[in-house]
Amino acid sequence: MDNNSAVLIPKIEPNDNSNSDGTVVEVKKKNKYKKPLLISGIIMAVILALLVPILLFYIQVKKVLGNIAPIVAGQSYESVDKIRSDFEIVRKNVADLKKSYVLISWMRFVPFLGKYVSDLGDGLNASVKIFDAGEIAFTTLDPLLLELGYKDSKEKETSEKSAQERIDFVVNSIPRIFPQVDQIVKNIQDANFYLSRIDPNDYPENVRGIPVREKLDSYLDKFEEASKYIARSKPLLESTPYLLGVDGDRNYLVLFQNDKELRPTGGFLTAYSIMKVRDAKFEPVTSDDIYNLDSKYKPWLPAPTAIVDLIKGPYILSKNIRLRDMNYSPDFKVSMDLFSKEAEKAGLKGVDGIIAVDTQLLVNLLEGLGEIGVPGFGNYSSKNDSRCNCPQVVYELESFADIEGPIIWDPVTGKIILKPPNSDNRKKIIGPLMNSILANAMAQPKEKLPNLINLIFKSVTEKHVLFYLHDQGAQKAVEDFGIAGRIVDYPGDYLHISDSNLGGRKSNLYVTQEVEQEISVNGDGLIQKTLTLTYKNPEKHDGWLNSVLPNWVRVYVPKGSKLIDSSGLEKQYDVDEDLGKTVFSGYFKLRPEGVSKVSFTYTLPFKKGTGDFKILIQKQPGVNAPLYIVRSQKSEEEFLLNTDKEIKIKL
Repeated sequence: MDNNSAVLIPKIEPNDNSNSDGTVVEVKKKNKYKKPLLISGIIMAVILALLVPILLFYIQVKKVLGNIAPIVAGQSYESVDKIRSDFEIVRKNVADLKKSYVLISWMRFVPFLGKYVSDLGDGLNASVKIFDAGEIAFTTLDPLLLELGYKDSKEKETSEKSAQERIDFVVNSIPRIFPQVDQIVKNIQDANFYLSRIDPNDYPENVRGIPVREKLDSYLDKFEEASKYIARSKPLLESTPYLLGVDGDRNYLVLFQNDKELRPTGGFLTAYSIMKVRDAKFEPVTSDDIYNLDSKYKPWLPAPTAIVDLIKGPYILSKNIRLRDMNYSPDFKVSMDLFSKEAEKAGLKGVDGIIAVDTQLLVNLLEGLGEIGVPGFGNYSSKNDSRCNCPQVVYELESFADIEGPIIWDPVTGKIILKPPNSDNRKKIIGPLMNSILANAMAQPKEKLPNLINLIFKSVTEKHVLFYLHDQGAQKAVEDFGIAGRIVDYPGDYLHISDSNLGGRKSNLYVTQEVEQEISVNGDGLIQKTLTLTYKNPEKHDGWLNSVLPNWVRVYVPKGSKLIDSSGLEKQYDVDEDLGKTVFSGYFKLRPEGVSKVSFTYTLPFKKGTGDFKILIQKQPGVNAPLYIVRSQKSEEEFLLNTDKEIKIKL
C-alpha cells in the first residue's frame, strides 16, 4: 500500500436504532406485509358489504319469482275469485321483497350500480301503490262483479236473476263507488309517478337473447295507457245515470255505418234508428233507411271536391252535400254537429245524442251471443260465410239491402232511375235485428255475461261505437275517455290517415292497409319523414261486394309540415289545413286482386329535441287494426293499430 494512499474508514451515522453516542438499540422491525393486508381487508369488507346483501336479496327474489311465476304464466282467468287469490299471493310476495330491499337500498349512492337500485326501489314503491288500488277496487266492486258473473257466489242464489235485473243493480250502485274511485285514481297516479322515473334507455337492449329494453319500455307504456283509462273513468261513471236514462228518458239516434263502405267516421251512413232508454232499458222506437231521410232534405251546402269528383251520380246535377255524405270530417263531433243540424230540417228532431255503430259491433256481439234468430228473416251469426269469405251476418245484411244491383242516378235530373227492391226498406231488417240482439243479450245466463261485456268494451275502445251527446258534461266525459271520435291536439309528431270509399261498392270488406314511416334527421336537426301506404285487395271482382275502389285518402300531420314529394295518387289536391293539422290528400283507384302504394315525403315544423321522439297515431273508426311500422336509423317499432297509440322512437 502506498504511504500516500488515503484509507477509507466507514463513518457511523446516528439512525433510528442508535443512540447519540453511536450505541445500537435493539428494536422490533416493521412488518412489510401489514399495509397490503390492511388494504386487502378493506377491499374484502367492501366486497362482502356489497355481495352479502345482494346475495340475500337475490335469494328473496328467486323465492318470490318461484311463487309468482306460475301465476304470471297463466294470463287468462275465468273468475275474479281466481284473480283475487292470485292477487293476494303476488301482493304478499312483493311486500316481502320490499322488506328485503332495505338490505341494498343504501346502494342507491354507489356509482353505476345506484341507478338500477333506485329503479328497483321505484318499481317496488309503484307495485305497493298498484296493490293498494287493487285492494280498494276488489272491495268496492265485489258485489257488482258477483252480479255480472265475474265472481262465483259462495251462497247459492234462491232465484235466477235476469241480465236486466243484474244491470239495474250495477247502475244503481255506481253512485256509491265514486269516493273509492278517487282513491284508486290517486294510487294509480302515484304508481305512475314512480314508474316515470325509470328510463328504459339505461338498460341493455338484450341480455342472453332477452330484449330487456324493449320489454321494459312496453310494460311502462301499457301501464301508462291503463292509468289514463282509470283516471278518465270517473267522469264517465258520473255521467252513466244520465246516459242510461236513470234520471229521465233519453232518446238516441243510432246511426248504422257500413264499414265495408268506409267513410271518415267509420262507414257510409246506411240506416238509422231511434232508441229510447229508460232506467238502463233499451227500446227501439223506429228505424228507417238513410235515403228516405235524405229525400226530405234540400241540399244547400257545397260538398268536398273529392265527393263530387268520385261519387258523381247525384252530384252531377248539384254539387251540394247530401245528408248521407255529411260524415266527411274525420272528427266525429264536427261531422255530427253538421249532420244533426241539417237532419233537423228533414224532420229528425228530439234526440239527446247520436250513437254510431258499424257492422263489426254486430259481429262482436254475435260472437258472444252465438247464433240468433230474427222472426221473419232467419238466423244470423258471426261464423264465416264462404259465399263472401266474411261473417254470415254481414253477407245477409248486404244481400238483403242490394244484391239486385247498384243505385243508378239520372245524370240530368239527379233522380234515381234504378235501384234494388230493398234499397229503401232496410228498416225491415234493422229494427227486428236490434230487437233480437237486445232480447238475446238480456236473456244471457250469468256465466256468459263477462265475455259479452268484454266484447262490448272491445268494440267501444276500438272505435266501432262512437258517442255524440248534446249534454256538455256527458260529451266531455266521453271525449275524455276517448270514445267520441275526436281528432285531438298533440304537442309532438302526429299522424291520422282518413280513407273514404267513394263508389267502390263494399270493397273495404277485403281491403287491407299497411303503413310505414321512415324518419331521418339532417345535419341541422330538421326531421324528414317518408310515409308509405300500401293497400291490398286479394279478392276477385264480383260487381256486387267487390269492385274498383276509388279511395279518397287524407293524411293529417302536425300543422306547418312541408310536403316535399308524393307518389301513387291519380289526383292530388292542394295541401290544406283542417282541425289544427296540415293535410295532404288525393285519390287513387285500387282494383280487385290489386295493390296500390301511396307515399308522402315531408318535413316536420320542429327540429329534433333531446330524449325520445314521440308520435301520436290516431286510428280511423271502422277499420280493423292496420299494420304500422315506424323506423329510424336507431330503432324500429312494429304493431297493429287497435286504438289510438303514442309511441316513442330513437332518432
